[in-house]
Amino acid sequence: MGNNEEQRRNEVFYRTLEEAIGQLPVEVRARLYRPCAEACVRDGVLVELRRQFEECGCDLDRQYAKYGRTPYFFADVIEPGKVYEMGYPHCLCPQVEAGFTAVPTHCECSRQSILYVLQELLPGRVIEVETLGTVLAGGKECRFRVMVGETEPRD
Repeated sequence: MGNNEEQRRNEVFYRTLEEAIGQLPVEVRARLYRPCAEACVRDGVLVELRRQFEECGCDLDRQYAKYGRTPYFFADVIEPGKVYEMGYPHCLCPQVEAGFTAVPTHCECSRQSILYVLQELLPGRVIEVETLGTVLAGGKECRFRVMVGETEPRD
């Protein structure tokens, strides 16, 4: 079997798998993508964002003002300390770049990676991440709205 045939089979497999995942309830999709998202950002993206966060006095508003515009990432403060819009000017997913997937369901992995990073930077805070649009869903960029709430109540 040639490389083109193998690539085509991989594309069909992953597209079929992710289309099926897209039919599952939202909370199940989140649980499926979360470990992949954590593994993807844990040793690189999280390390750099933690460095920036600490450099900026553990203040997201200051971090995004200083580092919120790069060729790979953007972040806008919508409501200081509470609401942000962030994302990527184009799809940066290595799975997409490798041709394994092009299904918008896969963008849950990006949503989960943002959620994971912010939960690591702001432990105990209630954080919600909403997907506003992605390249795989036909958008010009991948954009997410982040809401940072108060500290979660302890039992």
